[in-house]
Amino acid sequence: MISIVRGLPRFDGRSAFSTWVYRIATNAALDELRRRRRRPSLHVVADDHERAEPADSLAERQLDAIAEREAIDAALDDLPEEFRVAVVLRDVVDLDYAEIAAVLDVPVGTVKSRIARGRGQLAEQLGNRTGASERRKDDPPPTS
Repeated sequence: MISIVRGLPRFDGRSAFSTWVYRIATNAALDELRRRRRRPSLHVVADDHERAEPADSLAERQLDAIAEREAIDAALDDLPEEFRVAVVLRDVVDLDYAEIAAVLDVPVGTVKSRIARGRGQLAEQLGNRTGASERRKDDPPPTS
């Protein structure tokens, strides 16, 4: 929070305020994870359902997950808005096609098309690393 307050004079309004705050928080988290990687920890993190693993390994996996999330966010930002909104409503907010159609005031077929095209563009941008083009198991097969 201190970084946000100190940085307010530098906020130029090119992005939404929430995006700017998210970026500051993300950078702070990444910095902390990097600091933890430089300071090896001797303790072990264990969960009832997982095998115990060194804290450094856990931090490395978390850092990788954050980097992957940033790549996905960047790829989403590059999508045309109509595709981005449809994909986010389906894959992040978990609305069904009818709900998305109602929110966007478009036919269900248009929703399906936008989601398919958006996922396809995401897959291209991400090199299909994240499986962005894969259908969810509860999605109906695409129609022609």
